[in-house]
Amino acid sequence: MAKLRVTWIKSDIGYEKSQRRTLKSLGFHRLNQSVIHDDSSALRGMINKVRHLVKVEEASGKTE
Repeated sequence: MAKLRVTWIKSDIGYEKSQRRTLKSLGFHRLNQSVIHDDSSALRGMINKVRHLVKVEEASGKTE
């Protein structure tokens, strides 16, 4: 299964509470943090909701 590296690049200050909760559910704790998830339609939906706050790229073969 494909893996995605999602990096939080922009602060959530001033955005809706639901977007802040989405960042938490993606596993973020601090700005510039990266998390790796298995690609799924549910994950793509969460990323789409906060696409202006995160950067998404295909993860390399190594899992961190």
